[in-house]
Amino acid sequence: MFRRSQLSLAQHVCRQLPRSLSGTMASGGTMAMSKSNEESEDLSRSFLTLEKIDVNIFRASAKCLWRPVGSRFVFGGQVVGQALTAAFNTVREPLLLHSLHCYFLKGGNNEKPIIYHVDRTRDGQTYTSRNIKATQEGIPIFTMQASFKVDEVDPLEHQFTMPVVPDPEELISSMQYIRNRLETEDMSDSERIRISEYLTQTIHIESRPVDPQLYHGQKQGEPRRYVWVRAMENIGDNMQLQQCVAGFISDLALLGAAKQPAPVGHQIGFITSLDHSMWFHNTFRAEEWMLCEIESPQCGKGKALALGRMWRRDGVLAVSMAQEGVLRSKI
Repeated sequence: MFRRSQLSLAQHVCRQLPRSLSGTMASGGTMAMSKSNEESEDLSRSFLTLEKIDVNIFRASAKCLWRPVGSRFVFGGQVVGQALTAAFNTVREPLLLHSLHCYFLKGGNNEKPIIYHVDRTRDGQTYTSRNIKATQEGIPIFTMQASFKVDEVDPLEHQFTMPVVPDPEELISSMQYIRNRLETEDMSDSERIRISEYLTQTIHIESRPVDPQLYHGQKQGEPRRYVWVRAMENIGDNMQLQQCVAGFISDLALLGAAKQPAPVGHQIGFITSLDHSMWFHNTFRAEEWMLCEIESPQCGKGKALALGRMWRRDGVLAVSMAQEGVLRSKI
């Protein structure tokens, strides 16, 4: 995942449980979790690893930050996941996230550490609130408001119906689709180099779009997409950690729906997230297939709005999402 390395997702996430969730403080202050599922405690640093440097202040090392091929900045989903990791280290068990609202203020530099400051805004009996600010060299690059709650049951409930789409076993992965293109299509040297570089990145999040041609810009269509996603490694039973991983996944495919009505070959000069919200409705396991239902109701004036839902395979709505981002054509 990290530029050209191929760390497993277990390496990314298995050291991230807060101390209140049976975790321990590793040497040097790195937040770590107890050994489980026979996974090694001596794993390499991961994209969620944070070092506690003071009360409510955590640091992400620059060597763990990921800048995707073709991007100028640290991946926004990683910043979301790290901010959640910092926040979870300040809340009591068994609180789970029920919503988050983020603003991406400035692109993150993958060559400099990110500092996360957590403000313990409120600790209530049912709801707990945290404000998280991420900075680089003292300059804010990201803010998040996160709200946590204890689980409760109420007889009043409803949800929409999950869309009917082909099962993931009937579809090919995005990576395989791109490899097939590289092997079978005529393309420019620059395009071949770009795709080859993309394929060297391994994030161990598998995606299987229902319509891979539309998903990858090979045909024009409506601003609506369906894609199955899952983490390819066992994450464990801790739901707080599952929510951190979902935060990472949520930034992978939302804004892409806004590009689908553009003619094939239309070039995007700049795309980046502006704000991002998530609402967590039901528990889930990120290593099991979930269907992302995404639509873009509006795009124009250099911005695009995308809305999404993550469905468990059994038809239960797990997460709702909304994101607005910069989307500028190359002129």
